[in-house]
Amino acid sequence: MGEGAMEQRQYLCIDQKSYYATVECVARGLDPMTTDLVVADPERSENTICLAVSAHLKKRGVQNRCRIKDIPSSLKYIIAQPRMQLYIDCAAEIYGVFLKYLAPEDIYVYSIDESFLDVTPYLKMYGLPTKELAKKIMQDVKDTVGTICTCGIGTNLYLAKIALDLTAKHADDFIGE
Repeated sequence: MGEGAMEQRQYLCIDQKSYYATVECVARGLDPMTTDLVVADPERSENTICLAVSAHLKKRGVQNRCRIKDIPSSLKYIIAQPRMQLYIDCAAEIYGVFLKYLAPEDIYVYSIDESFLDVTPYLKMYGLPTKELAKKIMQDVKDTVGTICTCGIGTNLYLAKIALDLTAKHADDFIGE
């Protein structure tokens, strides 16, 4: 870029993979990527909707937001009672990890498990390309909280979200550009 040229913005859209189910696995000391678990109220009927399905169950064909009765009876899985305060507390911990790297004004919380981060002013400071900073933040979340992040990278919020939804969730490193 020439002197006076506008710096191209870099945004991350970071989402927590199967968030409620992952938090439940972590709370039980289980690997969220290999455990079969659904978050649902077991005291309701088999028509109750699962609030979350673990990543491993999704790989086995179980759809997110399915009803308990729709899970094949051949699959053995854990049913976790929803614990919203736990999910809120973990979201606050994840936000705390983001604050290690960015100022609050560069963090845009979208939902309990998804945030946009404007990393533009930090790339030079950390001496890292966007993808490497994303990996560093994602690893810190995993080490600190135990959840698994997926991340879309884009030059605006829309493109970061599209990268997340179309490529990151299916990429080996969970990052899409």
